[in-house]
Amino acid sequence: MNTRRILAGACVAIVAAGGGVLANHWLNGGVEEVAHAAQPTSSQSAVGQLWTAPVTTVDGKPQTLSVLKGHPIVVNFWASWCGPCVEEMPALSQLQRDYAKKGIQFVGLGVDSEKNVQAFLQKVKVAYPIYIAGFGGADLARAFGNTAGGLPFTVVIDAKGNIRSTKLGQIDPQALKQTLDTL
Repeated sequence: MNTRRILAGACVAIVAAGGGVLANHWLNGGVEEVAHAAQPTSSQSAVGQLWTAPVTTVDGKPQTLSVLKGHPIVVNFWASWCGPCVEEMPALSQLQRDYAKKGIQFVGLGVDSEKNVQAFLQKVKVAYPIYIAGFGGADLARAFGNTAGGLPFTVVIDAKGNIRSTKLGQIDPQALKQTLDTL
């Protein structure tokens, strides 16, 4: 009798999880990466918010990203507790090294606490600057179209401040290279 209840419960859980995955796929139209040809006004304001967003360095010093204005950048929203975020960091570091000579700057925005980010960076080295946006970074990611609030979330912005692509979930290095090659 107990075994039947456990099996029934497991079946219900599997069906519910599958339904959640299908609902997410249906709600997002099966599209995770979007290339932008024309920039709507809201995208321009998202880039403006990025330049003025209060962030801190890993050392706790207040900073803004306005120093990157006029340069192509790749902004990766991540958190230390996000498995897919951590998994993609070596690929992002390699891409930073590959594209630095083209003037493309990668930036990590930690949607996390300063303490967690500092502890994480003691264990994992990355080849691009990391800033701490705190949990307000989720609002900034939403301004770029991340309505689900998921991580990781990556945005490519060209030197003119136009959003060239966004990606919710782990990056596909080849797809990101194709976008970066057009900058």
